[in-house]
Amino acid sequence: MEHRTTAEQVVARLSRQDKVRLLSGRDFWSTKAAPGVASIMLTDGPHGLRKQASSGDHLGLSDSVPATCFPPAVGLGATWDVDLLEEIGRALGREAAAENVGVLLGPGLNIKRHPAGGRNFEYFSEDPVLSGRCAAALVRGVQSQGVGACLKHFAANSQEFNRMRADSVVDERTLRELYLAGFEIAVEESSPWAVLSSYNRLNGEHTGESRRLLTEILREEWGFDGLVVSDWFATADRVKGITAGMDLEMPSSRGAWDAAVLAALESGELSEDDLDRCCTRVVELVARVTRHDESPDMAPGAVDLDAHHALARRAAAAATVLLTNDGTLPLRDLERVALIGAMSRVPRIQGAGSSLVNATRVDSVVDALRERLGGDVEIAQVDGYDVHSGDATPAQLAEARAAAAAAQVAVVVVGLPARHESEGFDRTTLRLPAGHDALVEAVLAENPRTVVVLVNGAPVELPWADRPAALVEAYLGGQAGGSGLVDVLVGDVDPGGRLAESFPVSGAELAATANFATHPTQVEYRETFHVGYRFHDTCGVAPRFAFGHGLSYTTFALSGLTVSGSGQQRQVEVTVTNTGDRTGSTVVQAYVHDVESTLPRPQQELKAFAKVELAAQETRRITLDLDRRAFAVYD
Repeated sequence: MEHRTTAEQVVARLSRQDKVRLLSGRDFWSTKAAPGVASIMLTDGPHGLRKQASSGDHLGLSDSVPATCFPPAVGLGATWDVDLLEEIGRALGREAAAENVGVLLGPGLNIKRHPAGGRNFEYFSEDPVLSGRCAAALVRGVQSQGVGACLKHFAANSQEFNRMRADSVVDERTLRELYLAGFEIAVEESSPWAVLSSYNRLNGEHTGESRRLLTEILREEWGFDGLVVSDWFATADRVKGITAGMDLEMPSSRGAWDAAVLAALESGELSEDDLDRCCTRVVELVARVTRHDESPDMAPGAVDLDAHHALARRAAAAATVLLTNDGTLPLRDLERVALIGAMSRVPRIQGAGSSLVNATRVDSVVDALRERLGGDVEIAQVDGYDVHSGDATPAQLAEARAAAAAAQVAVVVVGLPARHESEGFDRTTLRLPAGHDALVEAVLAENPRTVVVLVNGAPVELPWADRPAALVEAYLGGQAGGSGLVDVLVGDVDPGGRLAESFPVSGAELAATANFATHPTQVEYRETFHVGYRFHDTCGVAPRFAFGHGLSYTTFALSGLTVSGSGQQRQVEVTVTNTGDRTGSTVVQAYVHDVESTLPRPQQELKAFAKVELAAQETRRITLDLDRRAFAVYD
């Protein structure tokens, strides 16, 4: 590659001291410059640009520039729509380029080992195939705009409890088949410019110091040709990191490691070749970014924020999962609706922590519903609970009951307040706040035509799930989540979402629960592959709602299934027909089961999928490819 030769020439002209300095940050968000090497900015951006104008605080919104807040990965994964995700990636890349950001730190694609994981809203799925393809789509979109994307957090980072000192102990087969496979798919399908190593140890090694992980697996096996950057403040031993192939330490450590690195070079503990390789990859990344700089159509004013808001609205609707419905949805022929729940008025649009985006605007459910239904429908909005704590007073419950009793349909918006799920800690329960459960029970007692909408970043226990007329999972919808949800509730848009994670009846039933966030320094993955639907299907423990589930306002039929090919290269073909009277979408999912195996294997595993939108009575033939990896186990 041309830029590689140029980068090597640049590095060859640097002094040893300049090389060492190049491998750590200039400040919180920027890399150091060197002779012939510019400084570039890296910043958070899994679902929206979080560029901080000042030195930064890592968490929070200190000086963050306004940017489009798209649905977080939990919602994007539920779309199962790689074309839509690539379009969102292009929008993210365009906003980043307009702010002269070189690398967006995302997407995140760690496997959702347990629903209580505090950062699950930043990840796509419990399944590596879906996670990997979603991540690859976002990466392709971002990088099409001349901005680097950075896969994170590599690897086996599935809990927040003691994340900076926990050692993830994972057997090799489980590691390869579940926790590395999504990264492998994303690397091979999108060629990301960067990968971010995680805080945790993996089988005794800091991930940023593991030559086996960063060089042998990531680069030599998978063909990754980009840069590895540490998670912020995750560097434990810079000499070991350089030897392993961890190229860039972030943020700036103010030269804390420079003397140790120079001493290691002098003693021979660190080779000049390893140093030069890391420096070359830093220079290559800078070259990839800066060659797109100074483009006039990438100025801040050139970004169409209205178009990006419309895209965020389309994404929110596509992420909305209709879990149950007795025909009450879509809403129609109404004169009075009770809209109950403080989240309908004060939206929760995203997760808390380092991914927090300063949205350009925010649509609430109540405003969007009033705008859509106009003056002909009376909408009575009551809070029902405190939006911050989730607590419900007797007076609030009484007000909600009265509003529900007087309405033709009650729409109750409940979920998890920001204080219940965030980066930095895991949930200790999968239950909704007690006030939210009490509100649902109170409204159901007054009005059988009750639609319950969930606003949350991860699965919750729903003991009353079979009682509402309809149950909608809206997840965290981004800045246009309110209007996107209303588009689905009134039937302007078919609910496009399908669950990318299983909803258990109880978290206590899960195999991973016994070893999740229980030990101060160690995480034993004793459940092996029994995660998500692989656990539910293999062990015969029915979930509340299954992975891949989601209803439509129309109906679909599959027919004419054929499997062609030979050996380990197969093509699955099936005819999909929209048998209803309106346009809608479905997701065709292909699972593989080994009927005879000498090794324990999951009951079934997702290996291919396709999102299909069809007009009423339209038919289309779909082909899904299965390759060697679709049938393989790791040995």
